[in-house]
Amino acid sequence: MNTYIALFRGINVGGKNTLPMKELMVLLEDLGARKIKTYIQSGNAVFRHAEKNASQLSKKISVEIKKRRGFSPCVLVLGLDELEKAMEENPFPDVEAGPSTLHLGFLASAPRNPDLKKLDSLKGKSERFHLSDRVFYLSAPEGVGRSKLAASAEKLIGVPMTDRNWRTVCKIREMAGESAHP
Repeated sequence: MNTYIALFRGINVGGKNTLPMKELMVLLEDLGARKIKTYIQSGNAVFRHAEKNASQLSKKISVEIKKRRGFSPCVLVLGLDELEKAMEENPFPDVEAGPSTLHLGFLASAPRNPDLKKLDSLKGKSERFHLSDRVFYLSAPEGVGRSKLAASAEKLIGVPMTDRNWRTVCKIREMAGESAHP
């Protein structure tokens, strides 16, 4: 069994595209997931699964949500090792103490032709970013809600992305570590 982290984008607590976490847990269990834990209502799940291919698992989850709820959210499934690598490669360790200002945008695939010049031109005075193969790191001391860079990043990178702040990433890592032990 492998430990996986599923990051959902486009599911909400209320209104359009709702998927209560209890229902998500049942759905994941029906797909063969075990030791399922969720974190906050916006769509973070940690679980164990026999599937070896995270991409296939991601597709299965999205298809099942479409069947049951009528919409297909972006579902990014990462192995525990991928999450840990993203954390270890954080280029801004100096801002980890302000965990709500450091964001990791997990990418569905490696970007082929990101518009780095445009990304750089949108960067606020206090902002910094770094793009790796599968993660867009953003330090936004003024907050991502005001950031033109954060608002345009996915489009300019050119691949689907789902963002989590450092506090959430750390909590998910903690949960995944607990789940990894039999």
